[in-house]
Amino acid sequence: MLIRRFADKFAAYPKTSAFILGWLSIYALPPFHFFPILFISFSGLFWLLRKTADTPRKAWKLGYFFGFGHFAFGLSWIGNALLLDISSLGWLYPLCLLAGGAFFGLFTAVPFWLSYRFSALSAQILAFSGLWGLSEWLRSFILTGFPWNLLGSVFAFSDAMLQTASVWGTYGLSVITVLIASFPATYLCSPQKRNLLPAIGLPILLFSILYGFGLLRLQNTDIPGKKTTIRIVQPSIPQKIKWEPQALERNLQKYIDLSKSPGLDKIDFVIWGETAVPFPLDMDEEHKKSVTEAIPRNGYLITGAVRYQKNNNGFYTPFNAMFIIDKKGNIIATYDKSHLVPFGEYIPLRKYLPDWIRPVTNTIADFQAGNGPQNIKIGQHPELSATICYEIIFPHQIINKKKKPQWLVNLTNDGWYGDSMGPYQHLTTARLRAVEEGITIIRAANSGISAAISPYGRIITSIPLNIQNFTDLSLPQTAYVFTFYNKYGNYIPIVLCVFCIILAGYIFRKNDKYVKNKEKTGKSII
Repeated sequence: MLIRRFADKFAAYPKTSAFILGWLSIYALPPFHFFPILFISFSGLFWLLRKTADTPRKAWKLGYFFGFGHFAFGLSWIGNALLLDISSLGWLYPLCLLAGGAFFGLFTAVPFWLSYRFSALSAQILAFSGLWGLSEWLRSFILTGFPWNLLGSVFAFSDAMLQTASVWGTYGLSVITVLIASFPATYLCSPQKRNLLPAIGLPILLFSILYGFGLLRLQNTDIPGKKTTIRIVQPSIPQKIKWEPQALERNLQKYIDLSKSPGLDKIDFVIWGETAVPFPLDMDEEHKKSVTEAIPRNGYLITGAVRYQKNNNGFYTPFNAMFIIDKKGNIIATYDKSHLVPFGEYIPLRKYLPDWIRPVTNTIADFQAGNGPQNIKIGQHPELSATICYEIIFPHQIINKKKKPQWLVNLTNDGWYGDSMGPYQHLTTARLRAVEEGITIIRAANSGISAAISPYGRIITSIPLNIQNFTDLSLPQTAYVFTFYNKYGNYIPIVLCVFCIILAGYIFRKNDKYVKNKEKTGKSII
């Protein structure tokens, strides 16, 4: 009786209820990893659909408010960057929260609205799963893209559960996640014996396939190699003082001192985070000479720094760059970040913005984008590639598609976001890229979670959030492995999405025909 009364109250406020369900769903994401909450969120959403939505418009609203809650709270960590200058930018925090939910909620509303039209519940779930996967893929490039918190990342609590990303990527893993979490609704909405098997059996079957495939793939071990040794340095410098003029020299010295810790002579590559050096190394000989103290005798420093290039007008254009420097101070190679952060590294349509927002935009420089992924060969060491910070979140866009490197360096700085969900989710995206591409990823953060990640997504070594330290490792003997996703890219998850939608259409037509012929029986396919 109490449950029925609660259900009636829940159904009486469908938009609010959908919003709450979307908010609850974020607790399955890193760093919480409470996967069972998804059964409540997604099955509850379909229960609301069957209970309250008798028009496509109502279905659209349910999907939108679910997405609003999911994205507003799932991306709430972004607003922490505004709190670093709370007196000037703090007022934008609630707007940031609302904007994230308001915009990204559309990527849930449209799939849910379209899936409503398939009438049979099992068909609606299949269609929604496929459309959800397609919406995540669209999120990766619409308005330069922001594929953060892809739903497949909920499986990061287990190395084994991530392994099918090597076949169908995180988009495909998201499709399976929606299926697993939603199918219990078939019994919840119609508690009959014949619906118990699909409601429980299908999630168990899919879960078992993911786990079984993962166990088989993880029989491969990550054996340390002997040829290439790496030191990752994380000084954990608070973002508030990272760019203070009086702290710049002290911050740089902290990097140098950590790098010079015992064992440096056995290291091939010392790796620092994004914009670790606050001085333009290609123009500042004094500071370039000082960083050579941190470089092994026969090794190299890989570091983030701002690079400036003189343009035709005589002005200097900034690039968010990576430098590779040898012991003599020679710059061996550079990489310029190619996927810039909107409103972080450039302002879209800056000149058309209203005057009231100009004080905010004037604090953000317009960086120039680089030319995309490139391979770098240093001496006899395995060929590497690089990404800087948020570039790592884009599936199948992080390495040269024509020639796969053997390892990837990801320089980042999560100090903007403090002790929030952001740094943990950022690390999970790197693990998923490692599984997808079958490549070792070395992640160096100024502040965040630095880590070495094997081609199977396993953490080889790491430095926790807000900890000042360094860690040494050798590249695995097998630094990269073949994956279907690396070879075929997003064709595989898109085919999976389309298959789910086609199967939903088949069930819909079969159910429609069955109902017309058997109207007197009152039976239908769930």
